[in-house]
Amino acid sequence: MLGLKALRRRIASIKSTQQITRAMYMVSAARLKRAQDRALNARPFAEKLKEVVLHLHERAKAPYHPLMESRELKKAHILILSTEKGLCGSFNLNLFREIEAFVKAFEGDVTFTIVGRKGWDYFRRRCPERIKRSYVEAFKAFDFAVAKKLAQELMEDFLKREIDGVFVAYNFYRSPLSQPPRIERLLPVEVPQVEVSFTQPMVFPVEYIYEPKPEELLSRLLPLYVETMIYRVLLEHVAGEHGARMTAMDNATKNAQELIEKLTLLYNKLRQAAITKEVTEIATTAEALRAQTG
Repeated sequence: MLGLKALRRRIASIKSTQQITRAMYMVSAARLKRAQDRALNARPFAEKLKEVVLHLHERAKAPYHPLMESRELKKAHILILSTEKGLCGSFNLNLFREIEAFVKAFEGDVTFTIVGRKGWDYFRRRCPERIKRSYVEAFKAFDFAVAKKLAQELMEDFLKREIDGVFVAYNFYRSPLSQPPRIERLLPVEVPQVEVSFTQPMVFPVEYIYEPKPEELLSRLLPLYVETMIYRVLLEHVAGEHGARMTAMDNATKNAQELIEKLTLLYNKLRQAAITKEVTEIATTAEALRAQTG
């Protein structure tokens, strides 16, 4: 059992750690509000842009575009979004397990573009041959320029037929307590098939007159669509990271407080026992001295 001196040192150490976790919780909570607003505000624009691209392709009878070319999926590429720092619970590990399950189930070749040190450290030890690109501490902030750079590299690889499909792996921000991992297909841009229903009346969308020509509009909008989708998942990733770190630091602070209370109780019991022992020894000695002198 620990002595009183060791217990005092341990309680002081835990209190110091608790101050750090409490400060990190407050920082993450402040950053989460801004990141959450950005992520939520980006969703409607991304969905509307997707709707415009699909409507342009379907209703205007737009011709074939290379970014929409569907091929046999033999070579897949995954854009992995991980964090630069830790202390965010199982945020990264859940995503990595989802990716490993995807790679195990996929029959072809899979390569990675990794953003973040945690992802790079994890996969370079397990499958370094799959890493095609990595960005470790390369971006100070995830703005649209970062999304554009990543999108251009991925689109270039896809157009050169070096890869047959592009996926993005990230943690979807649902709430500060929930950031489930997701793997979504990015390229080729998929056009959903319209199901014909004989029980419900058909709704015909509004017909638009396009200027310039639909093919020119599509050639401009498709790269923008890919860039916007990557930008959206970057914002989801940032919000999820802050939410996960805030939750993890809050739990760590509470656990530290519980441990401090337990150790303090143990310290008081040992101290009381030591005092009682000393008092008993003094009383016994005094009685012995009185017996000798009497």
